[in-house]
Amino acid sequence: MSGTSAVNNQANNEEITMFKDMVLRFIDQEILPNYEQWEKDHHMPREVWHTMGSAGMLLVDMPEKYGTADASFDVCQMIQEEMCRLGLHSLATGYNIHANIVAPYLLNIGTEEQKDYWLPKMATGEVLTALAMTEPNAGSDVAGMKTNAVRDGDSYILNGSKVFITNGNQADMIIVCAKTDPKAGAKGVSLFLVDTSLPGFSTGKPIHKIGQHSSDTGELFFENMRIPANALLGEEGRGFVYLMQELPRERLGCAVQAIGHAQGALDLTIDYVTQRKAFGQTVGQFQNTRFKLAECQTELEMCRALLEKHMDKFSREEMTVTDAAMLKLAATEMQVKMVNECLQLFGGYGYTDEYPISRFYRDARVQTIYAGSSEIMKEVIARGMLGR
Repeated sequence: MSGTSAVNNQANNEEITMFKDMVLRFIDQEILPNYEQWEKDHHMPREVWHTMGSAGMLLVDMPEKYGTADASFDVCQMIQEEMCRLGLHSLATGYNIHANIVAPYLLNIGTEEQKDYWLPKMATGEVLTALAMTEPNAGSDVAGMKTNAVRDGDSYILNGSKVFITNGNQADMIIVCAKTDPKAGAKGVSLFLVDTSLPGFSTGKPIHKIGQHSSDTGELFFENMRIPANALLGEEGRGFVYLMQELPRERLGCAVQAIGHAQGALDLTIDYVTQRKAFGQTVGQFQNTRFKLAECQTELEMCRALLEKHMDKFSREEMTVTDAAMLKLAATEMQVKMVNECLQLFGGYGYTDEYPISRFYRDARVQTIYAGSSEIMKEVIARGMLGR
């Protein structure tokens, strides 16, 4: 390692440590005292985002001129990891969409006018955002979407619906994928920055899920919604290209969450088995327990090493779509398997709401489904190896 690299790594580690202390204090004071109630209510108050913005936790790695900390990419990922480690997966999912996905779309694709208008408001929490791709009959099949936008003078008329949209009910601005040329398949998809205060936008009932209860998941409707032509994000017809360009960061974020969450589940389990007694000894003294936890630790560390490799590649703009698919597949499958193994070691108590491991179990399950299911990840990897 060169002297310059060593200095940069040390500076980065110091920055992460400083932010981590701030994040943990914030979570301890503002989130943990209320989180159980939010989960019971299936609702996280909108004010949470204002509070996070005031604390400087939103869009931390965006340029300083937008009112942000201008921290490293690693800091943004650390925040998600810590949220998940502490069992706050609902919060982390919304944070990932707003700060780790929508913000980079704007930064990388948006005009200066769009960035100057939206990013400062997103940093303060004044504006909460979402990304709307999935439709009732089109999930990973982007080319099959029905939502369309028709040019009409200096506007577009937007019609269609979206489903399973994180932050969807509370969002002030949503990046919407819509067909601008229905005959062109994936090449006819465009992206729009949709202001939800405009007429023609509505939401259905919040979607209740088996896990991540306080995460806002919505169904969206666009009915003859007139949006200004300057709401177009990037160039018309290049939406699919932009989605492929930005997907690696989204899937990397899912892997970060998976590793943080798995670590949290393992921590809970180690604490439990070293205290719980059965047949005159602690559960942690049984060979089966020791072997299971050894396997969990090993698989977690392998995924962590893979994550570190690909975070380095991402920082050098070398991470490919295939890399991201392998990382998401490995990390989220490990997460689901490991949380299941951990819950088993709690016995009957693990199946009760009284023990947090049950929420870890419920919250993990969707990780192998959203942002591209495990089956889609395998297909992406196979195409990289064998072609179509």
